[in-house]
Amino acid sequence: MLAGICASFRIHLYYNEVSNASQPGVSRDNAAVNIHFDTRLPELSTWRRAQIPVIAAIVSGALHAIGPTIQFEPLGAWRYEAARARGERVIAAFWHRCIFPAIWYYRDRGIVVMNTTNFDGQWTRRVIEGVGFATAQGSSTRGGLSGLMEMARRLEAGSDVAFTIDGPRGPRYIAKPGPIMLARRSGQPIILFHIGVENGRTLEKTWDHFQIPSPFTRAVVVVAQPIYVPTDADSSVMHEKQNEMQKTLERVRDIAESWYQTSPEEKARLREEFGEPPARQ
Repeated sequence: MLAGICASFRIHLYYNEVSNASQPGVSRDNAAVNIHFDTRLPELSTWRRAQIPVIAAIVSGALHAIGPTIQFEPLGAWRYEAARARGERVIAAFWHRCIFPAIWYYRDRGIVVMNTTNFDGQWTRRVIEGVGFATAQGSSTRGGLSGLMEMARRLEAGSDVAFTIDGPRGPRYIAKPGPIMLARRSGQPIILFHIGVENGRTLEKTWDHFQIPSPFTRAVVVVAQPIYVPTDADSSVMHEKQNEMQKTLERVRDIAESWYQTSPEEKARLREEFGEPPARQ
């Protein structure tokens, strides 16, 4: 299945503009070739449309109130900057659960995020664009290939891109193949991370167990070594890289989520592994 999706992605990256241009009256921006390319906004009631700016304002207010108070500790976070220093563009991926602190930590970098076109995606787009992100419309359930094409174009133009890798609706902690496909095409590294907070509220009834940090909490940003996908990778290599991505995301999640219950000795070992200096006493 992964190989088939990748093949379709490569073909449409090449032919998309030609195909649309050859059909009078068809716009590249709103043409629905099929569900994988359909990025049209869903029809919403007047009431739902009115909710979008209100929810966006509330969430943005919470982000700007809590974000500046979070005390972030990096664990391997230098790897992102090192990739950029090498002239690489980053394909970042993280679990949907930690999107709140991730948005604040990586704000104002022009990172392009895959964003769903549904109701939640419309207010989310306003929030993240308000703190310096850009968006590519699409998701794993609708418009995904169109979103990947836009991300590929942004990578070529020099931007970093990012995925909430188990979004927009789960299953929780199951990584989707978008970053692997982009990495194969672009030759750029995948950087995986998770952010764990010492104090916060988990919304247990949400599919992602979304976490809202408490004001003035400490948080650890755990960033894994980059994953590279050969540009000539065949189906078996793609599956290997997909499995590597899944396992790596699980490991950085487990480290971050348990960080504030971890012994000082284990923390010291992990700081050494991730290339961080010992914590100041």
